[in-house]
Amino acid sequence: SVKPLFKRFQRFEKPLYDMKDRSLKANWYDMEKRFPSYDRINEQILNYKLSLFNPSAYVREDKQKKYEEMAKTQVSAFKQSARLIAMMKVNFLKRLESSIESFEISMDRTIKKIENLEHKISGFLKSDAKSQEESLDSLQPDDEELEENGEDSEQWQVGKKLKFDMADLKIKEWLADLKNDKEALIGLLNNAKVVTPERDAKLKELKRLISEKVKKPFNDKNKKVLVFTAFADTAEYLFENIRDWCESELKIHSALVCGSHTKTSYGKNDYDSILVNFSPISKNRARMTSVSQTAEIDILIATDCISEGQNLQDCDFLVNYDIHWNPVRIIQRFGRIDRLGSINKTIQLVNFWPTKDLDNYINLKERVEARMALVDVTATGEDNILNSEQIEELITDDLKYRSRQLKKLQNEVLDLEDMDESISLTDFTMNDFRTELSNFIEKDQQRLKNAPMGLYAVVPAPGGAHANLLSGREFSSAEKEIIKPGVIFCLAQKEQSDGNEAVNPLNPYFLVYIQDDGVVRYNYAHAKQVLEIFRLLCQGRKACYETLCDLFNEETNHGEKMDKYSDLLKKAVKEIVQVFKKKSNIKLTADRGAKLIPKAKQISEMKDFEMITWLMIR
Repeated sequence: SVKPLFKRFQRFEKPLYDMKDRSLKANWYDMEKRFPSYDRINEQILNYKLSLFNPSAYVREDKQKKYEEMAKTQVSAFKQSARLIAMMKVNFLKRLESSIESFEISMDRTIKKIENLEHKISGFLKSDAKSQEESLDSLQPDDEELEENGEDSEQWQVGKKLKFDMADLKIKEWLADLKNDKEALIGLLNNAKVVTPERDAKLKELKRLISEKVKKPFNDKNKKVLVFTAFADTAEYLFENIRDWCESELKIHSALVCGSHTKTSYGKNDYDSILVNFSPISKNRARMTSVSQTAEIDILIATDCISEGQNLQDCDFLVNYDIHWNPVRIIQRFGRIDRLGSINKTIQLVNFWPTKDLDNYINLKERVEARMALVDVTATGEDNILNSEQIEELITDDLKYRSRQLKKLQNEVLDLEDMDESISLTDFTMNDFRTELSNFIEKDQQRLKNAPMGLYAVVPAPGGAHANLLSGREFSSAEKEIIKPGVIFCLAQKEQSDGNEAVNPLNPYFLVYIQDDGVVRYNYAHAKQVLEIFRLLCQGRKACYETLCDLFNEETNHGEKMDKYSDLLKKAVKEIVQVFKKKSNIKLTADRGAKLIPKAKQISEMKDFEMITWLMIR
């Protein structure tokens, strides 16, 4: 049995299992166990030259100065070759982690690029031409190779416009290395080709999970399964191999949602219709008279194009078919079904891990990411206030932190609060609140303009002494446990703050929830959680709680004795300042071209803020 675990607002089950614990762990890819192990292929790929992506290594000595001058005006693009190779190797491994199909497609695409370059080089050698330019753009991976909604999308663009002249290169040496790479990749391609869907052990395990869930739902008749993958190629492969099986054997409908296209076995084939039919209760399908109500989609295969802003809480079973290297993305995926007001008593999560030796996997990830991050920070051409040792220390600390969270995901469902303050607020969408806010502003714009700063309200805590005032409203035990007496402050930075969005996307506003004991439950980095609590306690309430207002007036002598709340505000501001500084430093290591926030725009004390509004929870 699986022990229930309470986190945030819903009841979860701990992850059902990890791939490394299964009987197929020796070879997760091939039921006949002839495909090499992940660790073995990992070792092979890391040893490849991948000379296709490294023309700068073949620049003749007498032409080096020419390209050094060129690089000065083009973002040191030639110096980025080593980074591009590292990114490609990582991308190959990520696609192998995802599916044999994605890996096979990658090998095939790369081989064709090598063959195309070989053809151009051979043509140049046979011709009488004295020069022939080739751009790095033509050598880089196609967009289809990369993760959908990937964090590195901009980094792939570096140096794409830089051109090199074949006459300036050691062309025969490059051609020989290209041939060696191609032969090695052909070997991997041939290994992958023989693993048909019938032999695909990982696909078989997914179908077993789906079948078991559909036949024995753990919430009342709920057959729904949401399967996430980082790559569109994997999503397409899964859908094509479960669609007919779902209809014929399980008598249910399935659908596919990628950034570029959608497919479905039921209803209209468009993004919105598919999500409505997959989660009809949360999407209020019953109110849509033009939409068929006869059936639903029970199995949804999706990329991370739907991991932000969508409420799919009808579903109670989520599968991570591949593990995103950023643990935040995994939590974000789970957030699609972990929502307030869910009809499900239990929610389950399944993670497919790529290898039984997770430590080696994470060490590889850390080495590659640290090397690339250091290049990002030091190659911007800007002066950095931090020296190289300080930058490396920040990078190492941040990556080790993220790796610890990744390992914890093996045994538990992490929550935002578990992630501490290292998460960027941009990792979590505010879309859920934007529509409601826009509608409210449209109706009450003038009223808001006329309202003075510092307005406050008082509400009862769901598990507190005045919970009886919430009659008619039900709260889960988890909600009662989390929402304790305290204050939610909404503050604004007084002085010029443009540019601070990098560490505070709600800039210039800061939301913080501090409890009466002085513990900051959610800082501004967790604004989404603060807003959820605010909405949970206040939405639909049209009048004040007069009893609580009377208690507040009595306690403070009608606002004259505010020592308690002043102390809480000071502690909240202190926490905000600490997190702001920490996130500013981390940002320096995480983004290309990041700069230290000017002192005039930084926050350091109470006088830097003004009170917008505050909510007391009693």
